[in-house]
Amino acid sequence: MIELEGVPELIDPVMVAAFEGWNDAGDAASAAVAHLDREWKGQVFAALDAEDYYDFQVNRPTVFLDGGVRKITWPTTRLSVVRVADADGKGHPRDLVLVRGVEPSMRWRSFCSELLGFAHELGVEMVVVLGALLGDTPHTRPVPVSAVTSDADLAARLDLEESRYEGPTGIVGILQEACTHAGVPAVSLWAAVPHYVSQPPNPKASLALINRLEDLLGVRIPLGELSEDARAWQLGVDQLAAEDSEVAEYVQSLEEARDTAELPEASGEAIAREFERYLRRRDPQAGPGVATEGGLADGRDGGYLRDPAGGRTRPARPVPKEPRDAGSADGTEPASTGTTDAEG
Repeated sequence: MIELEGVPELIDPVMVAAFEGWNDAGDAASAAVAHLDREWKGQVFAALDAEDYYDFQVNRPTVFLDGGVRKITWPTTRLSVVRVADADGKGHPRDLVLVRGVEPSMRWRSFCSELLGFAHELGVEMVVVLGALLGDTPHTRPVPVSAVTSDADLAARLDLEESRYEGPTGIVGILQEACTHAGVPAVSLWAAVPHYVSQPPNPKASLALINRLEDLLGVRIPLGELSEDARAWQLGVDQLAAEDSEVAEYVQSLEEARDTAELPEASGEAIAREFERYLRRRDPQAGPGVATEGGLADGRDGGYLRDPAGGRTRPARPVPKEPRDAGSADGTEPASTGTTDAEG
């Protein structure tokens, strides 16, 4: 039995998780959850025992000085809680349980069971796991984000892709399946990171994940400096690519392929979703950077299972690669650190 002392009763809680490592190309997913934790000043209430799940020769602890005293930080997974004061735009708050850590080295089933134990005790309504994979996508275009689930009913209800992936998986895939078997609704959001500029950070991919999470949950997420960081990142990659004709030519070929494939999708639902996000962000009663408003402009609640009544780093030089098949977008795991195939 997991006992949570000091954690108040949560309101319509959703668990949002991301893990550094195989499922985190460009550190985009873990950075997105870190952004949520930072902007909403999350309060850590639990941490998994590092001895149970990590090989310290793979994920080594780090030593640092704190006021002249040497201390050690161990790789682990921490849980924090944040409250969105006006989640639906009508004064109703909502809580998010944020899970951020390193992909465990061992005992994945026990690891997922422990996280689901917290979810059960906290009354979590849905689990959303963020991931990032490498793909043949140009850095000059919007970052593709796939929303997938293994639950056919949930896929139909929320208009999500149903995962058909077969192959090697990471902790994101294992956790999603554990949720499915436990009867907990679970969704994976996957951002595609350009494989030719895979070095972290990638604020543009983190921003794309946050925007998609906004759409899924119907809450307004404060962006802070993330939009500016994303623009600076793209400008830096633009400049580096311009210095190498081979890279510039390759990027152009990716642009042409992307534009041709997505031309039919340049209207309809995608534009409607972007317009709804714009309306949420321009609410005159919500000050800049304040996480207070998330309902749609017409008063509809975009959230899940809600009662309608009730310091930049310049990117490293991109390395050109031969074009290859992009990872599947129906929920994915990178096939190795920095390469991808998709799965949910």
